[in-house]
Parts: sequence; structure tokens; C-alpha cells
Amino acid sequence: MHTVWKGAISFGLVHVPVKMFSATEDKDIALRYIHEECGSPLSYVRTCPVCEREVKWEEISKGYEYEKGKFVLFEKDELEQLAEQVNKSITILDFVDLTDIDPIYFQKTYYLSPDQAGTNAYHLLLEAMRQTGKIGIAKISIRSKSSLAAIRVMDNCLAVETIFYPDEIRPISQVPNLPENVNVNEKELTMAKMLIEQLSTPFDPEKYTDDYREALLKLISQKIAGEEVKIAPAKQETNVIDLMAALQASIEAVAPSIPTDPGPVKKTPKSRKKTAAAPEDPAAEAPKPKRRTKAKETVS
Repeated sequence: MHTVWKGAISFGLVHVPVKMFSATEDKDIALRYIHEECGSPLSYVRTCPVCEREVKWEEISKGYEYEKGKFVLFEKDELEQLAEQVNKSITILDFVDLTDIDPIYFQKTYYLSPDQAGTNAYHLLLEAMRQTGKIGIAKISIRSKSSLAAIRVMDNCLAVETIFYPDEIRPISQVPNLPENVNVNEKELTMAKMLIEQLSTPFDPEKYTDDYREALLKLISQKIAGEEVKIAPAKQETNVIDLMAALQASIEAVAPSIPTDPGPVKKTPKSRKKTAAAPEDPAAEAPKPKRRTKAKETVS
């Protein structure tokens, strides 16, 4: 892993030098645009609509559109100097419980390792957070992007979860067509809860795979090998009208099968049925009257 960021964690007057590494990686398969006529990959070209020519990187600066068609421009060194003032420290502002943060706030995870002579302070912070069960809320700037962050313990490592600022979270009131004052059928609710219980299991990330990526890799391999590829059309989903029937069918589909244990008690009636089902065999019926006779003699 390569270093993404280098700085320090500060809480109170404690200073912990750290290095940051990305904890995740994007495994999306990159597909390029190809000119079908000649098979050449297309290139991204930066053009100016006024000058009608390609623009080189050294001719480009960044700007903010404060009114339609009006921009304020920034030199590269201006933005770099601004970033240098804020991106060298992870300042912990508060310690909170992880359960206090809704998952919608989380963005991306990074690992932190101690840097230079910061090993003792690093492990001190890690162990203190582990034993108190708290996580730190901090401010951080990565690649000129400022954000909040949650610092927490993962095994024997400190991890940083960048999180959105509150004003970056869109309010739920903007979501259209949300149901209001809907009465839930009690029987359907009971069935839905049963289905949830039967599908509940401890979280195991290893059991989940990217089916699309695996199918695309297989398709790529087939095309490289020159195989003829045919993809079956996707099954069309239909709207479920009978919700109760759908719930019942779902529960039956996931219900664990009950194994039958054919013990000695179950074997006896089975053998009797077979004997009674063969009246044409005199040898099979002969012992029956003898057993009844003995039973009567014992009682008398």
C-alpha cells in the first residue's frame, strides 16, 4: 500500500504522527470507448468552445462560477497554499459512541499507522479508545477536500472513516412519494417478521460476491478465447399483487427442512402394514391367531 496522507492526530495537547493508507480498493472493471470502424480507443480531449482548439494542461486554471457565465479564477499555488494550512493534522474534536452516528454519514475508510517516533503515543490512543469504547470525531483534509472523520479502533489499528458534513446530507423530505399514515395488515406484518427472523444471520462479508464483475470477467475470457457468447435474456419481474401469498411462499422457501428419524417405533407399524397388505401369503398371516390365543390364555 502506498501512503495517501502524512500528518498527525492531535487530541488535547497530545500529538501522534501517523501515515494514512487507503483501506479499500475499487475493483470495477474499466471499459474504454472504442471506435468501431477501426478499433482504436478514443482519447479525452479538452477543447475550448470559443477558441475551437485543444487546450493544454499548462493553459488551464480553476474557477468558480458565482453568476451565470461569470467566474473567479484561482492560480494553482493559491489553492496549494490554502490546502497546506489545513491538511497536516487530524484534530479530534469530541469522543462519541459509534452507535450515535447514522451509516449515511460514512464515506471512505483509511488505515493509520504510527510514523517516526509516534509509536508509543499511537498505541496509547488506540488502547484508551479500545477500553473506553469511544470513537473520535475529527476534522481532516485529504487531497484538498475537507471533511469530518471518525477515528476508531479496528483490531490493532486505528482507522479513519471520512464522514459527510450535516449540510451535505439531503433531507428525507425531498424524497418523493413516501407513504404517510399507512395501515399495515397485522397478519402480513407477522409473516414479514417471521421471514426476517428466518433470514437473519451473523454478518459474514466473505459470503457476498460481486456477481456482475465475475460475470463480466468470464465474458472477457470467453471473448479473448474466441468463443461464441450468448447471454440469456433477463427474467422479467412482475408486480406482486398477493402480498400474503408472496410472504408465505418466501417463508416456505427458506424454512429449514425437518429431518425424519426412522426409529424402531416407526419401523414396527411399517412392517405390520406390509404384512397386512399381502393376504395371499398364508405364511405371513399364520402367526397372528397364535399371538391372540396366547394373550387370551394369559388374561384368564
